[in-house]
Amino acid sequence: MRFSDTFLEDIRQRLPISQVVGEYVAWDKRKSQPGRGDYWACCPFHGEKTPSFHADDRRGRYHCFGCGVSGDHFRFLTEHGGLRFPEAVEKLAGEAGIPMPARDAVAEKRHAQRATLHDVMELATQYFEAALAHNIGARARGYLNERGVSASLQNQFRIGFAPDSRSGLKEHLAQNGVSAEQMAATGLVVHAEDIAVPYDRFRNRVMFPITDFRGKPIAFGGRALDPNARAKYLNSPETELFHKRRTLYNGFSAQKASRKGKDIIVVEGYMDVIAAVSAGFEGAVAPLGTALSEEHVTLLWRMSENPVLCFDGDSAGVRAMARTTEIVLPMLEPGKSVSIASLPDGVDPDDLIKEQGAAAFAELIKQARPLSEMVWSLETASGLPATPEARAALEARLGERVKSIRHPSINKHYYQAFKEKLDSFFAPAFSPARQNYAGSRAGRSNKGYSGNRSGAGGRKYAEPRGKLRSQVSDGLRKSALLQPGVRPREVSKREAVILSALINHPRLVVLQMERLADIEFGSAPARKILSELIDFVTENPKSKGAAARDFLKQNGFEAELARMDMLLADIGIWQSGQDTDESDAKIGLNHALALHYKSVELNKELKSAELALGQEPSEESFERLRDIQNQITSVDGTEALIEGFGFLSGRATPSF
Repeated sequence: MRFSDTFLEDIRQRLPISQVVGEYVAWDKRKSQPGRGDYWACCPFHGEKTPSFHADDRRGRYHCFGCGVSGDHFRFLTEHGGLRFPEAVEKLAGEAGIPMPARDAVAEKRHAQRATLHDVMELATQYFEAALAHNIGARARGYLNERGVSASLQNQFRIGFAPDSRSGLKEHLAQNGVSAEQMAATGLVVHAEDIAVPYDRFRNRVMFPITDFRGKPIAFGGRALDPNARAKYLNSPETELFHKRRTLYNGFSAQKASRKGKDIIVVEGYMDVIAAVSAGFEGAVAPLGTALSEEHVTLLWRMSENPVLCFDGDSAGVRAMARTTEIVLPMLEPGKSVSIASLPDGVDPDDLIKEQGAAAFAELIKQARPLSEMVWSLETASGLPATPEARAALEARLGERVKSIRHPSINKHYYQAFKEKLDSFFAPAFSPARQNYAGSRAGRSNKGYSGNRSGAGGRKYAEPRGKLRSQVSDGLRKSALLQPGVRPREVSKREAVILSALINHPRLVVLQMERLADIEFGSAPARKILSELIDFVTENPKSKGAAARDFLKQNGFEAELARMDMLLADIGIWQSGQDTDESDAKIGLNHALALHYKSVELNKELKSAELALGQEPSEESFERLRDIQNQITSVDGTEALIEGFGFLSGRATPSF
């Protein structure tokens, strides 16, 4: 009985190979890593004392490094379990909970026909190989030599030549018993109702056989030797054997190379693949006359969890990259993605390898960027949006990209990654001399941060980098934190938490810059410390907490910092400390800011309610006042009980 490839693949996907083989071997607990689907045992095919038999759940394969046996679920049961293939299929289908298919006489007949068509394609391949070796193929051999395709490579890829004849191949096949219907079914001849005599499809072309993932020829690609030919490259049409969207050039050999740990690299054409393989990149493949499809991505992931896609650096390459990201994003699965390498404009892998060597191509592959970074680069290629509307448009485009991702966990992590990039991308910075503070600093003693001091003048900071030189936003310029004259008071507990987190983790200042614009601290020392800290971080965006703390001490805040440290130690708050992991500090800071904003807002509402009650006493206004007072009490007593909070800092205790 004939079983479809889809049916067999469903069984492989549902049953880990470690489960199938595990019925016959004892896995080595010290060497195996079940969490990674990585299992080792003493080989059941030959006697040994040290485990060299390996099963990989991710690939669905087993291999013994001692005796060399390898295979899949079915092969193990037939070679070790002694079952016939149909018996092995029936056994595993039962374990996988998949019903056996009904016998299909039509499908079996079709399979027999396909087998015959494979024979026809093999005959054609041999015909083209013989033509290339004959005198008639001299020009084709010359072309291949010019392109650096050696005789050994020609043999490896079974390259051939189609003579400039309308019936050379057709007559050869007919002499070997191939019918006209079979010639038409393989796409080797052109036929139609309006064509009286079918003729050879490929003429005067260098021929590249295209194989399936079992290594059998199923189609051809032909490169014209005549510069005036209508099509430079011509591929076989879709047939019973050949489906472009489910085939990759060199896929069979690349699949074997992937099992040896070779990178899977997607390039554009036949010559690029051959050049890459000749340079040692045996996992090179190429789609066939079509853009990368969902089917192609699935095939690639069977060979590698993170294949590298090479695109030209010109506008066409950028467009192809954009289309590919749209295809891949919805398909992403945990642990499965793609990396993208961009070639220099006007250079393909064949050119790069020939001109600069294999090392240059290896470096290009090494520098391939993750998919998330390429999506970000595509959307921000024109630079920082200059207007709020343009920024909103960028955020909306990224949001649509994230929405296309079907897997909920990956969707969440992409959302978080893009949010962090947006926060950093839009983080404003300040000019070194803000007008609001120019006067106040003029009369201050010169206590600049010694690490960034230059000469006898005022403070000099490290040169600002990147987009942190952008102009201060109106909201931040008008913020209460820049307004002098508020009656001084001691720094409150919550203000101390916020300031300590920002001082000890200056990168959070950059990430929270716009949010800090709206903050209203009740104490003058808190406002002054925050203002100085923003100045310092703006001009030293990569500074560490020790440098920020040293700077504040140098500028007269040593006593305030000591009081803040003592206050936080007394009430047992660790989230904003110097040794806290930045991820935990960020969570604690976000919570403190949320509580602070809520508290400020409620206190404003409280004043409004008190005024309303005084002007027009009523039960309704009294209830509103009492409700606000209760909310303030609740906010002031709220703790950040976040699951797992503090884990990265080596602790998991309640927050403030």
